[in-house]
Amino acid sequence: MTNELNRRKFLTYVGTGVTALTVASTGLGALAPKAEAKGSEAANHLFGFNKKVSGLKFTPIQPSTKDDLVLPKGYEYDVVAAFGDVINQKGDTFGYNNDFTMYFPINGSSRGLLWVNHEYVSDLWVTGKPDQNGKYSKPQIEKMLYNQGGSIIEVYRDSKGVWKLDPTSKYARRITGLTPFELTGAARGSKAVGNVNVVQGTFANCSGGKTLWNTVLSAEENYEDTAGPAGLNENHYGWIVEVDPFDANYAPRKHTALGRFHHENSAMGLSNDNRLVVYMGDDKRDACVYKFISKDKYVKSLGRQNSKLLEEGTLYAANLSKGTWVALTIDAVKEAAKDDKELLEKFQTQADLLVYASEAAILLGATPTDRPEDVEISPFDKTVFIAHTNNSNHGNIHGHITRFIEDGDDLGSLTFDFEIFACGGRQSGFSAPDNLTFDSEGNLWTVTDISSSSVNKGVFKTFQNNGVFVIPTIGKNAGEAFQFASAPVEAEITGPSFTEDETTLFLAVQHPGEETKDINKPTSMWPHRKGDTQPRPSVVAVRGFKY
Repeated sequence: MTNELNRRKFLTYVGTGVTALTVASTGLGALAPKAEAKGSEAANHLFGFNKKVSGLKFTPIQPSTKDDLVLPKGYEYDVVAAFGDVINQKGDTFGYNNDFTMYFPINGSSRGLLWVNHEYVSDLWVTGKPDQNGKYSKPQIEKMLYNQGGSIIEVYRDSKGVWKLDPTSKYARRITGLTPFELTGAARGSKAVGNVNVVQGTFANCSGGKTLWNTVLSAEENYEDTAGPAGLNENHYGWIVEVDPFDANYAPRKHTALGRFHHENSAMGLSNDNRLVVYMGDDKRDACVYKFISKDKYVKSLGRQNSKLLEEGTLYAANLSKGTWVALTIDAVKEAAKDDKELLEKFQTQADLLVYASEAAILLGATPTDRPEDVEISPFDKTVFIAHTNNSNHGNIHGHITRFIEDGDDLGSLTFDFEIFACGGRQSGFSAPDNLTFDSEGNLWTVTDISSSSVNKGVFKTFQNNGVFVIPTIGKNAGEAFQFASAPVEAEITGPSFTEDETTLFLAVQHPGEETKDINKPTSMWPHRKGDTQPRPSVVAVRGFKY
């Protein structure tokens, strides 16, 4: 087998109704010279200045089954916040199953606010089990709602370089399933959401993104698991929410113009004519990839007022067979459903379309794919990377990472091409790619999401515990995965986020010991803190990156 046809470049894409065998370079291909030439500019865009600290300056680790966060030689981690820790003087506590993290500097890379998502809770460790009728008590529901949503914590590096939480912070607070949220966009006040403008809370918060005006976007994913038991209207959940971590008086909001589905994340950029573009994945088998393009243009000097741009625009879904972005409009849906009375009854207004966006996308010909989770825009060439975690319905057991190339290098384009950048499996060393982020050397960092019930079993045994992998997008190692970290037992590592100078990488370690059946016999006790009687999902700061 030649170098052009080696095991890392023999890629198989298996999607719903589509099987394509690609024999090609997994890197940026013909675009690589342009990407390399723009590297310095991209680093400035990403981090504010050109600091190249992270990169591939480590000796990759081997897969591990150890009940710890295993890192390469020369790196160490600080547990910054764990489930139940007090985060402010009010007495608020850090939520459960931390996911997405985003660092907002206060004093560069030594002190800042860290936004952390909290995705779901555990009956065993948080709420207690429901009664014989499957019902939770009111106190149990309150615990369920309080321990999801998000935490805003202030973190800092002490004189020894160790990262710590500041419980005296004036900014630290919780955003929970009990917090009031304003609705924006066409679904606000509509019949589809019960004619309300304000809804209760956010939960099932998976990944997210940062806006160009320094607020956080958090994604509501598997909302049914909480809305149902809590007796809440499901149509109030499954949105992209916006929170300003620095301003408690800025009302948290849900942007309905971005559509309702099982949101994994959001990635914001600008079209060539300066309109906002937001890419999103729907984390479900046979679900679609979306983007929203604002009606009006972004004006940097307006700061947070640009949030209004997320209230009016066009939502699109990707048709991979044609390489086109399909506009999701009520007129198009009515035309497609003209012979179906039930659908015509369901889709009467644009608000209806937004509330049932995933159904509208399939109806209009968008391509169902393999659990599109995190979506990130490369700051080097504006190509769009999508983690398709897996799809057992169609034999794509280990998932893959797709790369969209928008025509004209314009995020506002309505046509695109795509390739399979990297595939999970034994040949690559990783399975089930999930969250993504870039460093200033053009490397794509990805974490993996093998379910806790499958990890270290069957076809997943070779990968051992979940991990963090670094995949160069340019250069001779483009498309090859190098393992940087291994998770504790039954845990998933999520939410990679760098400080400005890339000397620290924040990671969220989610659901260690998730398969525990007996609280007296936990399968993990990570993070192994003195006095702990249970495993605790925690956010860590990884140190050791050097200039």
